[in-house]
Amino acid sequence: MKHITDIFFDLDHTLWDFEKNSALALAKVFKENEINVNLNEFLIHYVPINMKYWELYRHEQVTQTELRYGRLKDSFDLLGFKIDNDKINAISEQYIQYLPHFNHLFEGTVSILEYLKPNYNLHIITNGFQEVQAGKMKNSGIDIYFKTITNSEMAGVKKPNPKIFELALNLAKVKKENAIMVGDCLDADVNGALNFGIDAIHFNEHKIEIPSHIKQINHLTELKKYF
Repeated sequence: MKHITDIFFDLDHTLWDFEKNSALALAKVFKENEINVNLNEFLIHYVPINMKYWELYRHEQVTQTELRYGRLKDSFDLLGFKIDNDKINAISEQYIQYLPHFNHLFEGTVSILEYLKPNYNLHIITNGFQEVQAGKMKNSGIDIYFKTITNSEMAGVKKPNPKIFELALNLAKVKKENAIMVGDCLDADVNGALNFGIDAIHFNEHKIEIPSHIKQINHLTELKKYF
């Protein structure tokens, strides 16, 4: 890896613990709005539904508004909980407001960023919404580690579209051969980067089976074996 000068990270599910922070934000929203559902039962439905909607969003099959509404609506429907559309839209907005204020990071996030920062230029490429992602990074204290942040709103496209990787490299002023992407999503982060022509490492927290040619880590501190 001696040729690498710039490391690009995904944010959600890679550095910032989306599932833990999302559950805390939903708990606060439900309490304030007196929504009487069991949070754990709700999350059983919500977590995979949210992932499904993000996949559709990555591939331009739903809008941001449809994602935010649909993941809640579908989850309530599966629970058989009656709630009107205006209420869903209202709690969807509240959830987005609260989400950046919960700041759990994956174990090893700060220590690996401290380890890498003296020798590499660090960057973020995210499909998340600009205002929300900026809040997450600032409130969790990791914004100080990154030279550039590229998001899908700036690029007009989402990972795995090559245009977002192209924009990120242009902002970082780095060539493909000197860059590498680290992320949890095989489709968006890993294959998106590899298809664009930059190297990639899969953050495989759940130890799913992946093609043998793909570099992987199960814990963030394992990046030390590459850098």
